[in-house]
Amino acid sequence: MLRFTLVKRILVSIAQDLLILLAAFGAGAVNAVAGGGSLISFPALLAVGLSPISANVTNSIAVWPGYAGSVIPYRHHIAAQKKRAEQLSALSITGAIVGTIILLKAPPQVFKVLVPYLIFAATTLLLIQKQMLSFFSKKSLTHPKSSKISLNSGIFLASAYGSYFGAGLGIMLLSILASFIHDDLQRLNGLKTLLSLIIATIGSAIYAVFAPVSWTAVAIMAPASLFGGYFGAGIARKLTPRLLKLSVITFGYVIGLIILFKG
Repeated sequence: MLRFTLVKRILVSIAQDLLILLAAFGAGAVNAVAGGGSLISFPALLAVGLSPISANVTNSIAVWPGYAGSVIPYRHHIAAQKKRAEQLSALSITGAIVGTIILLKAPPQVFKVLVPYLIFAATTLLLIQKQMLSFFSKKSLTHPKSSKISLNSGIFLASAYGSYFGAGLGIMLLSILASFIHDDLQRLNGLKTLLSLIIATIGSAIYAVFAPVSWTAVAIMAPASLFGGYFGAGIARKLTPRLLKLSVITFGYVIGLIILFKG
């Protein structure tokens, strides 16, 4: 009986490790094509028994390599707008620190209650991504001073959200940048990848020291996410970006509903 119990535990552990490995690989692939990969990896961590906060901080650290890799192709776009990048990076650092403090200091029950709604919000951002970018890129600037205040406020709040939860952050940042900066969308996308990396780095560094991170899960997921972004993108593209995005959106809403009614 004892031997059977031991074998059962080992099999369950292997199955859980395989689940988060596949979820991380899928998240990396989805992020490379359509975005919204955390809507796959975060629920997988919940499914293997991590608490909402532990799953959140573990996921934040595990997907960090993907953010680092995404900056490389845009390095020339970023260098061409150095001053702007420096100014917004400082805001992102401040906002990210605030977001981590809120997550760590607020009662765990608060985040648990918010989880399904955060998933709904991130999924909706993915759903209306194209419409948002189209609207914001055509939006005329108001008075330059008020536009700068709005831009800075938006980046600060998005950074706080990004370190607090993170899913849908890239869409949020790009929409804010396109709304208040008249520039080529590729250059703004490069700036978005830099700010995303900074926010992820600040959050990961703080959570690594002060939060209940599952380092075993990180060790499994981080390389899987990296390989998913590199190799999985080719597989994901066979679904076409539209079908892939629809699949992630459907998954996000279903998972949000399950967590809402289960909790």
